[in-house]
Amino acid sequence: MPDPPGPRVGRVYLVGAGPGDPGLLTLRGKEILERAEVVVYDRLASPRLLEFVAPGAERIYVGKKAGRHVVPQDRINAIIVEKAREGKTVVRLKGGDPFIFGRGGEEAQELRRAGIPYEIVPGVTSAIAVPAYAGIPLTHRAHTASVAFVTGHRESGKDDEATIDWKGLSTGVGTLVFLMGMSNLPNIVRRLVENGRPPETPVAVIRWGTTPRHRSVDGTLADIVDRVREAELGPPAVIVVGEVAGLRSELDWFEGRPLLGRRVLVTRTREQASELVVRLEMRGALCVECPTIAVGPPADPAPLDRAVTELAAYDWVVFSSTNAVRFFFARLWDRGLDARHLGRARLAAVGEGTAQALEALRLRVDLVPDDFRAEGLLEAFGREGVAGRRILVPRAEKGRELLPEGLRRLGAEVTVAPTYRTYAPELPEGMVEALEADPVDVVTFTSSSTVKHFFKLFPEAQRRRILTRARVACIGPVTAKTAEKIGLRVDILPEKSTIVDLVHAIEDYFAGVRAADRDFLARRQAGAR
Repeated sequence: MPDPPGPRVGRVYLVGAGPGDPGLLTLRGKEILERAEVVVYDRLASPRLLEFVAPGAERIYVGKKAGRHVVPQDRINAIIVEKAREGKTVVRLKGGDPFIFGRGGEEAQELRRAGIPYEIVPGVTSAIAVPAYAGIPLTHRAHTASVAFVTGHRESGKDDEATIDWKGLSTGVGTLVFLMGMSNLPNIVRRLVENGRPPETPVAVIRWGTTPRHRSVDGTLADIVDRVREAELGPPAVIVVGEVAGLRSELDWFEGRPLLGRRVLVTRTREQASELVVRLEMRGALCVECPTIAVGPPADPAPLDRAVTELAAYDWVVFSSTNAVRFFFARLWDRGLDARHLGRARLAAVGEGTAQALEALRLRVDLVPDDFRAEGLLEAFGREGVAGRRILVPRAEKGRELLPEGLRRLGAEVTVAPTYRTYAPELPEGMVEALEADPVDVVTFTSSSTVKHFFKLFPEAQRRRILTRARVACIGPVTAKTAEKIGLRVDILPEKSTIVDLVHAIEDYFAGVRAADRDFLARRQAGAR
């Protein structure tokens, strides 16, 4: 739609947020979110999508729950018009697709009447995505070639009931997908059977599809209401009626993920949490990001500056963390220097993650111990021989003395350069209440600092409530020792101190829990017989 003549106004983008999995947002949707000055968003739009929004952008929540609107539709229309008239770029972020039962058409009409330029950015509708995640193909050559999407919230007796052709739906369409129909499920079933759909027709009901809270119930028109009631399944859910619904048990691929439904509290810094979060979410976990540690430059940069200017005099530079790599080279570049000033210095790294951070800068790492701890590096240097060598150790302001002292015992001349500092950040608004209301299954700690700052941020009473059922997972023995010293019982500890191994250890732990549950149920059933 072209810009209207007259005074400049903003532009409104009606953006489909997809069905819940943030990975299903379109590239165009992400691009628009990054440029937004105002975001007006719904309950069903993933909160993770707001991470794409610039920090200074205005965020306006207008979410809806069944039977209760936080902000009525006419007010939503007024908000997007008002913000656009202020000359701002406005994103109306809507769950699913704006034009599939999303009232996007009404909002576009309101914008047209107000003379506001707008653009529609389609989204992946839950009507398609949720069945796909449940393993249900909406069309199949052996079963059906027709699909209908139906709004399910209309109740019997309403004036608009006649707008649904129940006879045509019941006998003329192979697959029926009902959205927003959970409260009306008994009426939907009754109408279909009364109008000729066989009672033995397969039905699947999928709640919170595409997200870690995904759950589904199978049945037929004859028994699905009872099955849903027994499973205590509520909205939001998608109802699929038709022969293809019977393929779910054969084609399901999502519900078998090993950590599906597990809530994991990730305590890493926001900058470092992404790999851990992505790997956990790939296994079905619901990650709650609560950084208990923030990282910044050292309070006194003078020692680091001296080390940077004297780089050519060192035989080795030893990095024990990715933060050390990040802040060391940032300071190097700030001083107008680059990697050439490393001169003859060789590089050592404690752990694969630190080595990868160096390799990302196109720097070859000369020494990485098999044991990803300072102890392993000392053992490797003992074999290498460092007597008389000058070694620079860029590290945190408050770090373990084990490495520099151990190198000195091996005869090296060691310089420690405080490169960064860690501190406890402020908790995100509403985080404590959210964790107390819905406790997590696992808390991950990836450094001693994350453990210490977790205790600083959460008073004892809050910690007890948050950790009611949580298992504690530590990335390595040093972190685990800190946790145990403070009073935590460490349940999960990988053999190697890497993010990949930590995720595998969490997965293995809960695989054992599931196996124990199955064995218990089998013994109980055997006893009953």
